[in-house]
Amino acid sequence: MSPEPGRPPVRHPVPDTAAYLTGRWSIERTVRDVRSGAAGSFRGTAEFRPDDAGEVLLHVEEGELTWAGTAHPASRTLRLRPRPDGGAEVSFADGRPFHDLDLRRGRWHTVHPCAADRYDGTFTVAGPDEWHLEWRVGGPAKEQLLRSVYRRL
Repeated sequence: MSPEPGRPPVRHPVPDTAAYLTGRWSIERTVRDVRSGAAGSFRGTAEFRPDDAGEVLLHVEEGELTWAGTAHPASRTLRLRPRPDGGAEVSFADGRPFHDLDLRRGRWHTVHPCAADRYDGTFTVAGPDEWHLEWRVGGPAKEQLLRSVYRRL
């Protein structure tokens, strides 16, 4: 069950981040430009599946981004390398490091510097079939708030 709008979900610890994420998820994301007040949304799916070598999980998102009344196809691919302790290292598709991820306590906060901007991410496991992700982006190039809800398919 999802919390009321604006309230964070209750934490649900998981013993193994990669095992929990493996599978297909629906995504509902809101995107807000804090400076201009413009808003948009993304709807689609995410799949966490082993790569051909079985060493990492590919995190593939595909869907439609609606911004300023216009819909566009959108996608991204990330790589999750599971760690023996139950956490994972997340990298971009080209191998550049992105952030660590550890959902064993049900919540994880991370920071990713991107040029002069700063990405603050909070991952919260709401239950066995739902997790939330919030990115707050700030800096000279942009100021955005992205909120995503992932539900297992």
